Amino acid sequence: MKRIATFMLLLTLAVAGAMPANAQRISPEENARRSSKAAKNQQKMLKKANKKQRKAARKADKAGRKAAERNNRSYRK
Repeated sequence: MKRIATFMLLLTLAVAGAMPANAQRISPEENARRSSKAAKNQQKMLKKANKKQRKAARKADKAGRKAAERNNRSYRK
């Protein structure tokens, strides 16, 4: 059993070693495309974060108004 596992490992390493290692150079066009895609994604995330922040601010504002209204009601009585 150990011989079979060793043989399979050796075979796998031989196949992996036989494959050519390509240099991972990126063309300027590819770099520009990736850059613009990353910038677009960043803008999207920023817009989403701003929207969440505005929503939280409105919610806090509304809670403050309600608290003030409850407080004013208690003074009226």
